[in-house]
Amino acid sequence: MSHEGLDLMCPLCLMAEGKTFYKGRRRDYFRCPVCYLVYVLPHQFLTQIEEKTEYDRHENALYDPHYRDFLSRIFDPLSQRLVPNSSGLDFGSGPEPALAMMFEEAGHCMQTYDIFYAPEKNRLQAYYDFITASEVVEHLHHPQQELDRLWSCLKPNGLLAIMTKRVIDQQAFSRWHYKNDPTHVCFYSIETFQWLADFWGATMTIVGKDVVIFDKR
Repeated sequence: MSHEGLDLMCPLCLMAEGKTFYKGRRRDYFRCPVCYLVYVLPHQFLTQIEEKTEYDRHENALYDPHYRDFLSRIFDPLSQRLVPNSSGLDFGSGPEPALAMMFEEAGHCMQTYDIFYAPEKNRLQAYYDFITASEVVEHLHHPQQELDRLWSCLKPNGLLAIMTKRVIDQQAFSRWHYKNDPTHVCFYSIETFQWLADFWGATMTIVGKDVVIFDKR
């Protein structure tokens, strides 16, 4: 596929054009030489209707023990760093906001936001002690705009916890099932998150294979 005439600018750092990283059967993937984000170009995005149809197929029940065990990967390390009665936002909460409920059960005050299932934009104009983004940043069409907005919603010393699978290298990416989800359009590596931490002046903690926590100190 020719990319002549297409805007290849990185949607995260907005500083450089991406170079071809991997060519799939249905989509092409580019990698930014500055922040190392791997991304799909907008002309290969799903429409909003197609995207919501994909999300509606998810079966993540509030009290499903397997789903809660999955969410514990972000819940456990973050909750250990929170003071009692903290205020939080679950960004990209989905139709069944189990993660928000887990924090409420732990004694915190939660709000949820989701572009399809909880689209109350006033919740993105408030301030929080912590924000979670579990399996959502890979869906962002405008990651620079959305992530900066979340960062601005954090109080001083607030925490932003992100859970998403990470890019390792080109060879692993070629075999990676994660890239094949048509709603996934941005893929992050440790280097990408380090770029974000430097950009925000944040302290970053890596937790396991798919969680990072940014501290707004």
